[in-house]
Amino acid sequence: MQSPLLDVPGAVAATGPDAGVAAHYGRPAQEQRALAAGRALVDLSSRGVLRLEGPDRLPWLDSLTSQRLVGLQPGESAESLLLDPSGRIEHAMDVVDDGVATWLVVEAASAEPLLAFLTRMRFWKQVELADRTADTAVLAALRGLDEPGPDGAPLVWTDPWATGADGGVTRAAAAAHPGEDLPLRLALVPRDRLRTLAAEAADGRVELAGVDALEALRIAAWRPRAAQEIDARSIPHELDWLRSAVHLDKGCYRGQETVAKVHNLGRPPRRLVQLDLDGSDAVLPAPGSPVLAGDDEVGRVTSSARHHEDGPIALAVVKRSLAEDAPLLVRTPDGDVAAAQRVVVPAGSGPAVAVPRLPRLGAVQRR
Repeated sequence: MQSPLLDVPGAVAATGPDAGVAAHYGRPAQEQRALAAGRALVDLSSRGVLRLEGPDRLPWLDSLTSQRLVGLQPGESAESLLLDPSGRIEHAMDVVDDGVATWLVVEAASAEPLLAFLTRMRFWKQVELADRTADTAVLAALRGLDEPGPDGAPLVWTDPWATGADGGVTRAAAAAHPGEDLPLRLALVPRDRLRTLAAEAADGRVELAGVDALEALRIAAWRPRAAQEIDARSIPHELDWLRSAVHLDKGCYRGQETVAKVHNLGRPPRRLVQLDLDGSDAVLPAPGSPVLAGDDEVGRVTSSARHHEDGPIALAVVKRSLAEDAPLLVRTPDGDVAAAQRVVVPAGSGPAVAVPRLPRLGAVQRR
């Protein structure tokens, strides 16, 4: 559905997974700076919102997904993944509980299939599920957000990517993780609030940034996004998603065997990299663009943006065996673009060392 904030003067509509909201409001670089400084709001009302109510909601969701959710307190946040039996990522969800219900923020394309799956898996559990996308919208900001929620009190999800979640581990090589610069917060608000915000923005009382600004900061923070980085083969280790969305010391869930095996014993077949792109031709590769090392295709671009400080950047998923210092080209319809890697998941990222080890399924644990 189209957001009322697209009526704000200067708004340019986004496409792809963000269709229905503004890509920018005519000043992309300034909007990025305002967002990074914590002054601007981003309209994410294209995202899906699900609500789970009932006494069994948290332990039941915990049993299905990758994050420990039992004991999540009112106002606390988490991120969790729904994996298939082979450990591949099917859905990612931002989770916040208000003491009465658990709210899930998901990609627009995930809302219907995820709700259908959860409904099938409910069985006798005391859980009621509803799609609240039609009456609940999502706003994003860095740092503070104090918008009234669907039931009056503020309902805000805090992204664990900035610090890493309890029970998770990062395989990123950087001593200072760039995720620390993305203290993202999502506020759930009544959808009617968007019309008021549009009027306030038109009068200069609220500063807005488009989703392009958030995407640029996300890419620079190496933050994976379900609508962009995952495909039919993605496992969490390839994207460093054990940092925020997987608890390495919890009970069984679908796909855990693969998570444990790769974490403890193996290496993921692919790895996420940031690409610093040659900006001399002003060509920004689209998601899906082939990444080449010489004549060989070694991966695909998943996200790209123009960063207000770093220029054109991208995330790509490449073969693990690709040398970390290999010169790369990204193929586009307008010609090849030179690219340099910034290592996110190292090529040598392998068996877990000095990090929590997942127990084997069925193993007896002695204390």
